[in-house]
Amino acid sequence: MLTLNNLKPTPGSKHRKKRLGNGESSGLGKTCGKGNKGQKARSGGSIRPGFEGGQMPLHRRLPKKGFNNARFKANIAIINLSQLEAFFNAGDAVTEKELRATGLVKGSCDAVKLLAHGELSKALNISVDLASAAAEQKVSAAGGTLTVLSKSSES
Repeated sequence: MLTLNNLKPTPGSKHRKKRLGNGESSGLGKTCGKGNKGQKARSGGSIRPGFEGGQMPLHRRLPKKGFNNARFKANIAIINLSQLEAFFNAGDAVTEKELRATGLVKGSCDAVKLLAHGELSKALNISVDLASAAAEQKVSAAGGTLTVLSKSSES
């Protein structure tokens, strides 16, 4: 029977700590498993990743080519009508400030875009940077108003 006074770890799960430098007969005396001399035998002697002994490293030998446009990409926060239906009451004003207060928009973003996923049964006064055409139709069909702040940079 297993009780607190006879608990033991599983055999093989506990290992003795390597005690370096405790005489030659310990197997890890003298050079402590580091070999004789050289950079890796010294205190603090480590080689940074990618170092090739002074030879020009591979990451510098390979040609640099191509262009990545990711750093210039606009970060657009997406809001769906189904989310507005769940978080807002009829007649509420929906702006980026209110969307951040409810947690629908987090972090930094360049614009907030309204998409038509889901249904809207409440009349809301929505003010966003971008909106899809289908979202505009659904908001007006529900009796609400939609103000698009920047129509020119639609994506």
